Amino acid sequence: MRLLLAIVLPWFQFFTIGRPFAGIICLLLQLTVIGWIPAAIWSVYALSQYTTDKKIARAMGNSR
Repeated sequence: MRLLLAIVLPWFQFFTIGRPFAGIICLLLQLTVIGWIPAAIWSVYALSQYTTDKKIARAMGNSR
């Protein structure tokens, strides 16, 4: 579900993973037609990093 959100509303996805400053920057980028594709790519990349960090934290026994 977050992947679909990252493509359709990239700026909102940043808020769901706890990165509001990046979400505001992404929203400004997304407001341009040309910036939509880089914003979506950036959002998908940030989501993959977020899930990787969660997996590492779970493997280490930390609950974040």
